[in-house]
Amino acid sequence: MKIQESAENYLEVILILQKQKEKVRAIDIVNELGYSKPSVSVAMKNLREHGYIQVEADGNIFLLTKGREIAERIYERHTCLTNWLCRIGVDPQIAADDACRMEHVISSETFEAIKAYVEH
Repeated sequence: MKIQESAENYLEVILILQKQKEKVRAIDIVNELGYSKPSVSVAMKNLREHGYIQVEADGNIFLLTKGREIAERIYERHTCLTNWLCRIGVDPQIAADDACRMEHVISSETFEAIKAYVEH
């Protein structure tokens, strides 16, 4: 099932925050993305209802299997594309911003070709 770019971004941010801290809460996502609390709340509800995340009673957010798979795929694309753009001379901040947009629309075939190129 194809999910929205915004949902992919939320899942990727949850993964990144989980790598940085033991517990992830909605306020951490608000602070990371700069979105409003109500917007993040609605997004978390949608992700939970579709089986991508679990929200514990104490507010801790965890990626479920299918949410983690998407988050890891998007994160891999983001880091690989950012590194590639930096290697060809793009400013690191611009590279990260561009990679964030590219990671959602690039085909699997094109991404795998870029990944193979970057790894060699």
